Amino acid sequence: MDSFWQKLPKPFFVLAPMADVTDAAYRRLIAESGAPDVTWTEFVSADGLYHTREVQKMLDAENPLMRDLQFTEGERPIVAQLFSSKPDMMAYAAEVVATLGFDGVDLNMGCPDRSIEKQGAGAALMKNPELAVALVQAAKEGVAKSGRAVPVSVKTRIGYNKETIDEWIPKILSAEPAALTVHLRTRKEMSLVPAHWDLMSRVVALRDVYAPGTRIIGNGDVRDLTDARQKVAESGADGAMIGRGVFGNPWVFAGRAYDDTSPAERLAALATLARYFEEITPPKSFQILKKHIKAFANGFPGAAELRATLMETESADELAAIVASYQLPSES
Repeated sequence: MDSFWQKLPKPFFVLAPMADVTDAAYRRLIAESGAPDVTWTEFVSADGLYHTREVQKMLDAENPLMRDLQFTEGERPIVAQLFSSKPDMMAYAAEVVATLGFDGVDLNMGCPDRSIEKQGAGAALMKNPELAVALVQAAKEGVAKSGRAVPVSVKTRIGYNKETIDEWIPKILSAEPAALTVHLRTRKEMSLVPAHWDLMSRVVALRDVYAPGTRIIGNGDVRDLTDARQKVAESGADGAMIGRGVFGNPWVFAGRAYDDTSPAERLAALATLARYFEEITPPKSFQILKKHIKAFANGFPGAAELRATLMETESADELAAIVASYQLPSES
């Protein structure tokens, strides 16, 4: 049976998984503002799920892992991203998220965080392709135990210290993931250089040979839908993933660029996000909201002063009150 990946019209545009950014609160706001074709969660530790094996703990809303695995119907199709270097734990976690009702399972094989790599997970898997393939197979086996037909996908990079597309991509394609997202930088490059979209056509050509059924998604420096459509058309990818383009712009998948939104709209959206944050993500620290404050309160006279004030807030009510009383220069 075809998965939702095969049913998506091309080109399609998806939300990137970003730690402490694409949490349940911001995903809800994005879904209400113009949903992507596919939504990703923040990445979740498969090992953590494995070690939290008591049903009551799993269902406890105060459990941080369950907090990270909340979603609304408006976010569908939604993919839960997992990381691990242990096939047995990956299998268990894949079964759990499939049972929870997610539409897909994605394996992170590109995160450069040192704490993740020390576990042999994330970007470190590019140096251990046999284990990477075993993890995909384990996730598929775990999903099968759930009794649901949930596709398994992978997100990775073009290499570790150097570009190794011709070696790495065929290896991971041999596991036949339903979709493969490729961040077009090496792990060494982090996000310090422009993404190498000129290399995406090679990834597509390898897909055509090794796994014709796999959907290919490009990632890196995609600003908005106009930019995404151009990059997809030029590269031959099936879709594009937008990451940093969603900062301060939950309307990006509705086709609006950051400059198309007014400061008043952005500040109102920030107040809504703060409320969702308190409702959905406790006991997460309200301080995590600060990166959103920087993005939403930006680009207008007096923004720096307003940001400084908003950074001192400690509740959604406090933030909303400041936004409500603030007069934008153009409105004074």
